[in-house]
Amino acid sequence: MRQYLIGLDIGTSGAKCILVDDLGTVVASSTQEYPLYTPRPGWAEQNPEDWWQAVAKGCQIILKQANLPKEAIKGVSFSGQMHGLVALDEGLNVIRPAILWCDQRTQPQCDALIAKAGGVEGLMRLTNNTMLSGYTGGKLIWLKENEPENYARMKTFCCPKDYIRLMITGEVATEVSDASGTGLFDTEKRAWSDGAIALAGLDKALFPVCMESSDLAGRVTEQAARVTGLPQGLPVYAGGGDAVIQTTGAGLVKPGIMGVVIGTAGNVAMGMDRFTPNPGGKLQMFCANGPKLWNALGVTLAAGGAYRWYRDALCEADLLEAKQRGTSVYSIMGDKAASSRPGSGGVVFLPYLSGERCPYADSNARGVFYGLSLATTRGDITRSVMEGVTFSLKQVADLMTQTVKAEKIYTSGGGSASPLWRQMQADIFNLPVYTMSAASEGGAYGAVMVAGVGAGVWKDLNEAISILRVETETLPNPANQAAYQDAFGIYTDLYGALKPVYDKAAK
Repeated sequence: MRQYLIGLDIGTSGAKCILVDDLGTVVASSTQEYPLYTPRPGWAEQNPEDWWQAVAKGCQIILKQANLPKEAIKGVSFSGQMHGLVALDEGLNVIRPAILWCDQRTQPQCDALIAKAGGVEGLMRLTNNTMLSGYTGGKLIWLKENEPENYARMKTFCCPKDYIRLMITGEVATEVSDASGTGLFDTEKRAWSDGAIALAGLDKALFPVCMESSDLAGRVTEQAARVTGLPQGLPVYAGGGDAVIQTTGAGLVKPGIMGVVIGTAGNVAMGMDRFTPNPGGKLQMFCANGPKLWNALGVTLAAGGAYRWYRDALCEADLLEAKQRGTSVYSIMGDKAASSRPGSGGVVFLPYLSGERCPYADSNARGVFYGLSLATTRGDITRSVMEGVTFSLKQVADLMTQTVKAEKIYTSGGGSASPLWRQMQADIFNLPVYTMSAASEGGAYGAVMVAGVGAGVWKDLNEAISILRVETETLPNPANQAAYQDAFGIYTDLYGALKPVYDKAAK
């Protein structure tokens, strides 16, 4: 008899719910969208109730689609947008809207904490990570300083996927990958850093219990069963932050395989089987989804999000053509980009639409088109956006491969659906690029693997990833190397040249 597992991913734009069998086949899937609020420039918030309603509806849909006996479902686990702050009162009620990963309001708090630690290296001795403006730790300090009445009401907090687990089990907890992304977690000891928490001036009592990703975190309550349709008593496993667990779902457990994700944000990641120092704090060294596993990660804030912005802001004609032809606007945009050549006719795009995190931790950075001329075509501009995103990820990869050599790339996220974008990755990284089965499922598939290990369907993550299959292979084209090297050199020079302008404009 087949065994089935459920993965729930609480993303920035929507909640994805999938049901997967023990052979790795996605049996049912549902995505429910919800809004993002920007009450001030640089702020980004969501209502946790929107997440819960989306998850409840999604669970109902996939269970109806699959129509399985309840005893066939062995467990449920989670992926979720990292770094979000959900502040909870004594009754575990939400105090204020959740502050999200892409929110930039906390830069002054982060700068002050780093200075208090004696610089980045001082903080890294406590956590092996610096404090970035997107991290949860800066949000906690901001709340204390700017909303003291809400801070006084707060008895604990959690990250977005942990809130959904709370609603399903009634239990508050987090796990090591999301905890790593608070900036207040000792990633070597896999425990909260008392030193970093004290340095931040926060109350240690606020910090929730922290588990490993496959630990049993509770069971579906009677009330949650009524709302979601999940079987009452179903085992619930801790899960993982999306930037980490989506690499698990893509098969990135051991060193040597580099994961490149082009989703709303972009990231480059590699699994590590030992704790690794993080010189300068430019990468994020997080605990991964198995005991004694870590994850080297670098995140760019606007990857597919930059391409979507470009679509919405500057591609009205493409949108109209897509509607008239009954096809995807991305297909039309891709055709335009393919009409340009590597190097985009000299046009270079900097994708810093939300500031940047890696390789430049700079909330003042902004997007730029450079090299426009009277000869520039729509195809050049479109291609430059795709190349600029890939160049940004290449810079992250260059940091990572200073200590661990990459042999190949597994790519995932919405950008991996484009053959042109896969070829760009192969050419710019000069590595073979593969897509794997279920890559389009993102973090939800990693959540399924974590649940399966917890439930005993697979003995460990190495056995879990054996269900993955190669779907596409893209090899580097030597004919494109010179053009990309020239364009990448210009791309790399532009940030340094514009840095004084960014800082001046931000004052």
